[in-house]
Amino acid sequence: MTDPRPRFMSVVLTTYNSPDWLQKVLWGYAIQTHPDFEIVIADDGSTSETKSLIERARDETGLNIRHVWHEDDGFRKCEILNRATSVTGGDYLIFSDGDCIPRADFLQQHHEHAERGRFLSGGYIKLPMSLSQAIERQDIQRGDAFRLSWLRARGLPLSARCLRLIAGPRLAQCLNAVTTTRPTWNGNNASGWKSDIVAAGGFDERMRYGGLDRELGERLENADIRGKHIRFQTAVIHLDHPRGYANEADLRRNLAIRHETRTTGRKTTAFGLNAA
Repeated sequence: MTDPRPRFMSVVLTTYNSPDWLQKVLWGYAIQTHPDFEIVIADDGSTSETKSLIERARDETGLNIRHVWHEDDGFRKCEILNRATSVTGGDYLIFSDGDCIPRADFLQQHHEHAERGRFLSGGYIKLPMSLSQAIERQDIQRGDAFRLSWLRARGLPLSARCLRLIAGPRLAQCLNAVTTTRPTWNGNNASGWKSDIVAAGGFDERMRYGGLDRELGERLENADIRGKHIRFQTAVIHLDHPRGYANEADLRRNLAIRHETRTTGRKTTAFGLNAA
């Protein structure tokens, strides 16, 4: 019988001029329990500081990292995500951000729960800025950065999201089953088969900040690729940062594109990977 699990996984990480945060994230990938993966960094126009950090990280961690970059010309996250997707070598792709540190079992969970005809929908635990700055390499390596008691002692507010840090396998399965939240494609923690993502056209390059990842998930759903929750099995801690690129006009345009995707039932986009 053919093994239904992925043969090789590619992690696609987005970044823009945040080398300190990206370094912490790469420390998290350096201790993953699932060893067979590559990282493709989708860089939306960072300066040479980020390139230098990536080169150092390759040497220091031994990670298999590819750096896909284009010039800074405003918010073009969807374009660089499509370029990064096109060079991935895995049959299964995990998407996250360069400000989201993964717990050591993050890739193992995505690998174990991958399923044909589905995409996986995870979430995150957002840290305050003071705690984001305080986390060091040893905190990640020892697993302290994912222990609720350690985080709470250093200023993490208590919320329902904290359950993601303490749920064991059985509790996680129960919590996923009873949640009323629909599984959506979340750019900080989502995965799917490369063939499904390519067939959907990847990311719609008309989209700017605000729901660009959700729209891809909606096209996958239209193609009967259903979302599946792993929000309580996978843990990433989201480092804080400003969002100066958010604006009302972009949000309205994105909402209009998403509305059209849902109402027309379209399965792909003419403005993505398959564009002429």
